[in-house]
Formats: sequence, structure tokens, C-alpha cells
Amino acid sequence: MGLAADHMLRGASVLIVDDHEPHRTLLANYLGALGCACKTAGGGNEALASIAQHAFDLILLDLRMDDLDGMEVLKRARASGFSRDCIMMSAEGTISHAVEAIRLGATDFLVKPFELDQLHELVRRVLGARSPAARNERDPRLLWRDKFAPDLIGEAAVLREVFLVLERIAHTDCTVLILGESGTGKELVARALHEASQRVKKAFVPVNCGAIPETLIESELFGHAKGAFSGASSSRDGRFAVADGGTLFLDEIGEMSLAVQVKFLRVLQEQEYVPVGETRPRKCDVRIVAATNRNLEEMAEAGTFREDLYYRLNLIPLHLPPLRERRDDIPALLRHFLDLQTKRRNSRVGAIGDEAMDALCRYAWPGNVRELENAIERMTLLHSGNGVLTVADLPAKILREARRDLVALTAVDLDPAASSPEGRIEPSASSPRMRLADDGPVAPAVPSPIDLVDSVPIVLSPHPRVLAAPEDFLLPDEGLDLRRSVEAFENNLIDQALARTGGNKNQASMLLGLNRTTLVEKLRKRTRRGDATGDPAP
Repeated sequence: MGLAADHMLRGASVLIVDDHEPHRTLLANYLGALGCACKTAGGGNEALASIAQHAFDLILLDLRMDDLDGMEVLKRARASGFSRDCIMMSAEGTISHAVEAIRLGATDFLVKPFELDQLHELVRRVLGARSPAARNERDPRLLWRDKFAPDLIGEAAVLREVFLVLERIAHTDCTVLILGESGTGKELVARALHEASQRVKKAFVPVNCGAIPETLIESELFGHAKGAFSGASSSRDGRFAVADGGTLFLDEIGEMSLAVQVKFLRVLQEQEYVPVGETRPRKCDVRIVAATNRNLEEMAEAGTFREDLYYRLNLIPLHLPPLRERRDDIPALLRHFLDLQTKRRNSRVGAIGDEAMDALCRYAWPGNVRELENAIERMTLLHSGNGVLTVADLPAKILREARRDLVALTAVDLDPAASSPEGRIEPSASSPRMRLADDGPVAPAVPSPIDLVDSVPIVLSPHPRVLAAPEDFLLPDEGLDLRRSVEAFENNLIDQALARTGGNKNQASMLLGLNRTTLVEKLRKRTRRGDATGDPAP
């Protein structure tokens, strides 16, 4: 083809999957001339066999094929462990196809027919993102977020997928259904869609369907004529009229009555509505973005939500993850809301202590981001310290729930100086824990020292520190047996120290900050009481 090789693509392995032989040959020759090492497959099954044998950098995958379609190939490839980039190709270039492909793990979507220069640019961008220079650049999904939705704080992978879909559909007029728990930021997403659309110069009109009485919601949405009902002393435009040319955001649409759903469905189908008390329909040009924290599919099956309306709304569903599924974003959210309080109220609170931060990050946040924002506002308003929020500022509910489980000591906890990679021990799901349950202390079984001696590195410190402050331990509402609780906690720590040191009492006593004779005496007392599991040999 007389093309000059592209240094960024030189040596990149590409699998081209297309059941149309002339097309896949054309693509293979073109990318080969640019420097790619190309292999082709004429169908889905052949593609999966090649993927199992070779580690490709990129797959160009046709959507429609005779044996397996591209979606199924991509699904099976991801399930088998393929984690590299995939560009889906299809003549059926609908938004729903693109969204579904991206959801399954496609990097991008090409609509046939496309120019070869367009393919070159896309492949270069996708493969170039793996270069060291590109990795230092900011994720384009986050750049879009920063421009159109700066208040959507977070960089978790599940949130980046949302940003990617938003970027693809924002410029269209397609109906969008935003799904997620209360407080996850559904209105922020709706506003971002409006800000990134061609309707940005027109109105964004939010309506909370659950906050308007059933008898008034029809009038609120469609408006009414003078005298249409008792109290209608003048005609009034509804929300559809106000949002004409812009975006209408219907929050909590699951609360809309069946009678209003029928009229709303007509608006979606015919782009027209009839105000209450009038007979002539009015045209409207409105983009609909709906949101709910309810399961509309189940409601449709139960007959409490119209099935035909559900399918019209569910064209582009967007699932917003709850905060508990993106805990790594909590510190950034805390800093963001702390900064907001400083600006709004001239607050002198400028930081959060480590223990308070840890408790906030471990809390489940059933109210999601809204609950977190309210908690920070409350803490800053009631704070009377030196400008740093501590555990003393935490609401009782957050403190109680966040500290339900106490993570067991590790060697690195005992020695802050032991931060080298070979000396660090990461907590795992199987780590022993001590829990204060509602019915008293629970001391779980500790793995045998023989089982752990070869797997756990030992880091000793001559100056062990205190595990926690007194306020870290919460008294159950119904009280507890203090003597038994203290004994259970002490025994748990002794067992862990012996497990970590392979039963060596000298090393275990150093981990616990005790004299060896003191440790031995405690073990003897346990044996006499009959609550010991055995005295490990020194």
C-alpha cells in the first residue's frame, strides 16, 4: 500500500475477526503495512481458538458472524482471562449496540463502513495507551468528567465505565434510565448529560415524581388550562413546556401512577402532550432522563409499572455503583466535602485524623454519597477542637458500625519502622479477628502455629505500641462480662503472637511487650482453667 510504518504500532499483535474474507484481508494488509503483526479469523470459534493460543495486543471483532456473534466471542474471551483491548466493528451502529459492547469489555466501537484513516487513528490511540508516555497522561474518561461533571468525585473502575458511556451518548437525544441506590448521584449524572449535550443552552428541569401528590402530578408535568379544576384560576405551563428544547429529568419515576404513565408513554412515542383541561395536543422537543432506586423490571412483572414504558425508558440503562463498592473513592470525597464546608461556612476544620479517616472508610454508607456529605457537614459544625476531625467527632452510628469488627494485630502494626516490602504483612480475609458481638466477645479459632510458621515473616520490635485507644472498644447496649471480655481479648493476642513465632515464647513475648516469665505464667493459668488449646513447645 506504500504506507510508512507507524513506530507506535510496530510489532503490535492484532487479531482481525470477520466472516467477510475481502474485508478482513483488507484490514490485515493495511495494519500490516503500518507495522502490526496481524492474524485473521473467519468466525467466532476460530477467533476463540486463536485467543487461547496467542497473547494478542488487540482484537478487531465483527459484531455479526455466522457461528458466534462478536458479543458472545468477547464475553467468552473475557471469561477465559483475555484482558487486552478489543474494538468491535458493526454495520449496525446503534447506540445500544455500542453501549452493550463497552459493557462487555470492548475498548471502542467502529461503525461500518469506516475510513482506513479512521481505523489507523483509533488503533493508534488504543495501543498507544499502553505505552509508558501515555500511561502518564490523564485518563480521557476522567478528563470528560472534569469538564462536564466536576462534582462526580471518584476514579473507581466502575465509575469510569459510567463516564465512558456518558461520553458516548451525551450528544444524542436518546432516552436514558439512571439506576442506583438513593444518594449515589443520579441527578449529577443527569445534569452532566445535559451539560455535554447540544441542548445545554436550553433548560434542565428536574422533577421528583415521588414528592408530588398523585392528584397534581399530571398538571405539574403537562400544565393545565384556566378552570380545568377547582383552584385553577389561570392557565399554567407544565414541566414539559418549560423544558422544551432542553432536558427533563424525572427522578423516582417508579413512583409515577399507572394513569400518568399512560400519558407519559404517549409523549415518548408521539412527542406531544395534552394539558389538563385542553383537547388539542401540543408538540414538544424534550430529552427524557429518568432515574429510580427501585427495580422497574420487577415492578413491570408485578403489574405496578407499565411494561411498554419500561422498555422505552430502558434504552440506555446506567447503573451507578453504591459507595460501598468503591471505597477507594471515600478519602477523595471526604476531602472534597471538607473543602466545600470551608468555602461555604468559612470552617476552620482542615483535616481528618488517621483513626477517624479509617473509621469513615470502613463504614458501609447505606445512604451513599449524600449520607457522607451530611456526616462531614455535621462533624464540621459540631467540631470544637484544633481543626482536625477525630473519632470524637464521628456520629455515634458511624463509630458503632465502623468498629463492629476489630482487625487483629500484625507484625507491621507493632513496628511502624518495619515498612520494607519483605517485612510487610498484608491483612487477608483469613486473618484472625476479635469481635465484640451483641451477645459478648467472640474469639475465633486461631490457626495452628505449625501451619503458619513457614508462611508468615516475623518482624520483632523492642518497642511495641498500643493497639488502640479506649474509645475504639464499644460497650454493647446490653452490657458484657468485663472479666471474660478482657481474658478473651488477651488470649486471642497471645495465640496470634505464638502463631506468628511458630510457638517460640521468647519471640512471642517480645511481640507482646511482656517478659517471657509473664507470658509463661499466663499460659499456665489458661491451662489450669482448662480453656487453653495446648501449650506450644518453645
